[in-house]
Amino acid sequence: MELMRGLRNQLTELITGLGAQDLGPMSLGLSHSLSRYKLKFSPEKVDTMIIQDIGLLDDLDKELNTYAMRVREWYGWHFPELTKIVTDNIQYAKVVKMMGNRVNAVNLDFSEILSDEELETQLKEAAVISMGTEVSDLDLSNIRELCDQVLALSEYRAQLYDYLRSRMNTIAPNLTALVGELVGAHLIAHGGSLLNLAKQPGSTIQILGAEKVCLLVNG
Repeated sequence: MELMRGLRNQLTELITGLGAQDLGPMSLGLSHSLSRYKLKFSPEKVDTMIIQDIGLLDDLDKELNTYAMRVREWYGWHFPELTKIVTDNIQYAKVVKMMGNRVNAVNLDFSEILSDEELETQLKEAAVISMGTEVSDLDLSNIRELCDQVLALSEYRAQLYDYLRSRMNTIAPNLTALVGELVGAHLIAHGGSLLNLAKQPGSTIQILGAEKVCLLVNG
């Protein structure tokens, strides 16, 4: 420290052509450069991105589930049998968007949505004998728009998950290999940072991990 202080005080004499008036701007520029470097490579910054991402993913999962359930409830008045036939929410939204009125089902090809031919057969047979009520074109238009929202949210969630997986494999590859991207990100968020998590005893991490797994399964 004394050496650095001495060099700084005698810098104008050690470097030919450097005046005292040049020292201030040069020091300020160096400070800014160092600050930018620290921010660019700060682990805490990456931690923050992961924490924000996993928080947004959790919010999206809740919103996506709410919208998907609303599609099922709304369209269920028209074609109640479809709920038991197509159990996946995203597939359900795609089927409803393509089909519209259930009477169209027999003339449509659902193979790109439903990989199981038996499911497609069940769907078409159920559409013919459905006990659901008739709905207007305006109703179907609004239901289809809601399906668009579900599919858009699902696509955005997939993009966020890919980003999270990339960041987790970069900043915490060992943690990711042990517990996966989602649980690992939740642990980092709970600890506040990867550094804080690393300071936790093994027993605490086991408890936190078990809690997060339960939340993911039940959520």
